[in-house]
Amino acid sequence: MKTILVPTEANAVMRSTLSTALLVARDFNSYIEGFAVRVAVPTVVAMDVAPSASLAFFEEENAEAARKSREVFEAFMREHDVTRTRRPQNAPAYGWLDEAPAGDNFVGYHGRVFDLIVIGRPSDDPGGPHMSTFEAALFESGRPILLAPPSPPAQLGRNVLIAWNCSTEQARVTAFAMPFLERADRVTILTVEGVTVPGPSGEEMAANLSLHGITADTLTLQGDNRTAGPMILDKARALGCDLIIKGAYTQSRLRQLIFGGTTRHLLMHADVPVLTAH
Repeated sequence: MKTILVPTEANAVMRSTLSTALLVARDFNSYIEGFAVRVAVPTVVAMDVAPSASLAFFEEENAEAARKSREVFEAFMREHDVTRTRRPQNAPAYGWLDEAPAGDNFVGYHGRVFDLIVIGRPSDDPGGPHMSTFEAALFESGRPILLAPPSPPAQLGRNVLIAWNCSTEQARVTAFAMPFLERADRVTILTVEGVTVPGPSGEEMAANLSLHGITADTLTLQGDNRTAGPMILDKARALGCDLIIKGAYTQSRLRQLIFGGTTRHLLMHADVPVLTAH
């Protein structure tokens, strides 16, 4: 986790997002790079948000949003005495990418050269964080995404819950999580029966982790697709977990949008950081 990308907006949860990224950076002496998330002008016009507005108006709005985003990012880094350099020396460091293209696609392809992308938990607030930014990172970067909760966490990665459902997505994110798991004081593998797919059990995953020197407890609860998300969050709270490892969208996004699902519940309600990947 030596390089961390943080898509930045001047929204209400940006401080928590930056705090989450800095917790990781302090553990791994990481380089944190920020860039301004800007609306793609053709998309705005096509949605008829302001059909009478000129292209110049949107460009001006984007420039102002980028200025505020940079101000928020750099002020946070100065406040926490983070050095501006691309080569950290036994401490976190940061940089800012100017002139990032507008639109969500950029986070997807730029994120491919980072070890981790940190994004605020998506919300319905028009000011963000936006689901479209998260999904671009999730589906296009090929990298793990760390979702920051609305309030800054006090610590991260000491007490970890793996929400094991036997899936390819869960296997992938668990592999991405190894740097966290190797540093954790406690690891719990939770399986909610009723939402698993054919695959290795939680006990088999625990046996694999033990070969890496990681001791993991295993728990199995009875549930179904309607209750798995709340059960995972309730158990994480009961255990005092500060990080949840959860693969995203084992079911399709459309099905989760219509019927609900574990990923969607965590996206909307998680109050601890969630490491995820597809």
